[in-house]
Amino acid sequence: MSEHTIPQAPVGAGRTDPLVRVSLAELRRRGSAKWRAHPEDVLPLWVAEMDVPLAPPVAEAVHRAVDLGDTGYAYGTAYAEALAAFASARWGWDGLRVPDTALVPDVMLGVVEVLRLVTDPGDAVVVCPPVYPPFYAFVAHDGRRVLEAPLGPDLRMDLGALEEAFVRTGARGRRAAFLLSNPHNPTGVVHTRTELEAVAALARRHGVRVVADEIHAPLVLSGARFTPYLSVPGAEDGFCLMSASKAWNLAGLKAALAVAGPEAAGDLRRLPEEVGHGPSHVGVQAHTAAFRDAGDWLDSLLTGLDANRALLGALVGEHLPGIGHVPPEGTYLAWLDCTGLGLHDDTPLDGPGVVTEVEGPARLFLDRARVALSSGHVFGTGGAGCVRLNFATSPAILTEALVRMGRALGEKPGAEG
Repeated sequence: MSEHTIPQAPVGAGRTDPLVRVSLAELRRRGSAKWRAHPEDVLPLWVAEMDVPLAPPVAEAVHRAVDLGDTGYAYGTAYAEALAAFASARWGWDGLRVPDTALVPDVMLGVVEVLRLVTDPGDAVVVCPPVYPPFYAFVAHDGRRVLEAPLGPDLRMDLGALEEAFVRTGARGRRAAFLLSNPHNPTGVVHTRTELEAVAALARRHGVRVVADEIHAPLVLSGARFTPYLSVPGAEDGFCLMSASKAWNLAGLKAALAVAGPEAAGDLRRLPEEVGHGPSHVGVQAHTAAFRDAGDWLDSLLTGLDANRALLGALVGEHLPGIGHVPPEGTYLAWLDCTGLGLHDDTPLDGPGVVTEVEGPARLFLDRARVALSSGHVFGTGGAGCVRLNFATSPAILTEALVRMGRALGEKPGAEG
């Protein structure tokens, strides 16, 4: 389908945020996974890339590095210093100590390296599904066992289920960890301070080490507030992983930080020196500039995401009335409950964490609507029959996608009308 089929007005008219600054024709020129994994007639709302231009301070940092030929090995603490200042200004968290950080190639590889510090092969790692599929894949590939503590019906952590899983981890006297998604991917839930304090207390009681993936931390929308896990009492022996990659769209510029609580700093110092060779030096400069200099750009983005969140809710109500939708509190990801369509199997053959498969409603929307979404079954228990939708795109593309999806449901075999 041509870009001329996407309306440019009045949807989003008057907006100036980053989500309205790149045309579909320009997006189609990109070579990243989002825009190359499907044919050109498909609107891609699946993988977590945003349809935005680079923030000017980040672009300037990258151009400066290229102009200087500054493309060697990463060095120094500027990234950690920028993140510490950002955390203090945005979240009121002054506990991020630069000496208790380590450069890692990206958040998930950092997660694996931290889990290696506090668990052994065969030990259990608890997750709360439906949750980010690589949690399963990376943990399993590193020889750890995944234990599930499913979210409750309200899509928030079920503390009873979590404690039950923690008890199960210690049944054989082994070490264990809890891999926390904060904010939660794919539901967009932003965990409250009270919830995180309860998690820390449970983890202490059962000797479980918490590793928090906080990659979406800067992307908390109006009505919610982000709480860093390491800022709550009891979390002193935990870790978090952070980067600018989601909030400033820098997935292709690899660099992240592992941060240790005061009681975990000794563990982090055991991280192999060669892990620090993985981050891109240009990536480090880009992420540093994002946290240090691109706050105004982020604020504009958040304004646009707020508007898109409201638009999505209205579009779901108008075009997908049989599909459940709880507006996310953070991230730019929406979780749509399509189980009423009867297109899912509660026991998918490939199991959770298989990110290459498209099944159930995601298959319907891809084949009939030419809209690419993330298939819910790969997110683990509770994911079958759901889809994840990335709404970090222009309001025009978002509108066209939801119109197509509604039309596809009307054309579904057996549908009335």
